[in-house]
Amino acid sequence: MTPTSQIVGIQAVMNVLFGRYKMVPAEVKGVAYGLYGKTPAPMDPKVQKIILKGYERGETPITVRPGQILEPEWDKAVEATKGLAKNDGDVLIYALYPTTGQRFLKWKYGLEEVPEEVKGKTLEQLKLENEVYSTIKQKKLFAKVKELLENLEKAPPAKGAGLRTFNVFVDGQYYEVEVEALGGTPVLTGVTPKAAAVGTGVSPVVAAAPAPAPARVSKAAAAPLETLAAGEVPLRAPMPGMIISYSVQVGDQVAIGDLVCVLEAMKMQNSLPAPAAGVVRAINFDPGASVAKDAVILVIGK
Repeated sequence: MTPTSQIVGIQAVMNVLFGRYKMVPAEVKGVAYGLYGKTPAPMDPKVQKIILKGYERGETPITVRPGQILEPEWDKAVEATKGLAKNDGDVLIYALYPTTGQRFLKWKYGLEEVPEEVKGKTLEQLKLENEVYSTIKQKKLFAKVKELLENLEKAPPAKGAGLRTFNVFVDGQYYEVEVEALGGTPVLTGVTPKAAAVGTGVSPVVAAAPAPAPARVSKAAAAPLETLAAGEVPLRAPMPGMIISYSVQVGDQVAIGDLVCVLEAMKMQNSLPAPAAGVVRAINFDPGASVAKDAVILVIGK
């Protein structure tokens, strides 16, 4: 049942990525609190307690109809969009999506230039993209056919010293197959009779050395390079998403764990805590901006 199925699914992803309930989106807290009504089966009280720890509405789930605890929001939305909204539909857009709705209304009424990445494509652009895609696809297909024909025309190579023979049985049919490794770890051949297993008539199998593991790239090395002064700590985006709002401004004093930013990812709002105590030195993105994973959202210093 959407949206509950998505809320549960996203929390499962968060648990895998960041640890069990280390990051809990606002929507999951809402389910645990009772804002979506009663769950089909009672929630585990221990899990519920973990999820609601520090929740701004309270840590005790409600037992009444959710609508009874919601404050009226329409007048606030009207006030927030004064001079921007032209009708009730505009106000409703803002009420549902405050950050993206406000940006949309500014684009709608020409108060801000519409970014190229959100503009619609013309029929001419779509036609050109289809032509380019078809051309690339045909060239790749032609190259693949050419490669296959060239392989068919090649004369078979001479059998090497590493050739090995295998008996293969498929659906009762017997086949004798000769296999020769062309690359990778060399196979030990020419085993002397003394090395063979006594009484088995089978030559010993020499275990191939494992291929060297690929070098690990640290997250720090993969992250974009930013210049930070001594003692400054960055708050990095844990995943790609969009900045919804900030709870702080440049110059504010914060403690470790304080809510500083709300990041929307996978249609869920995630509260990001301060990674260190200190003063907010820089905020690098405006609300509504899209950020990549590991992007430095803000910087905290002493």
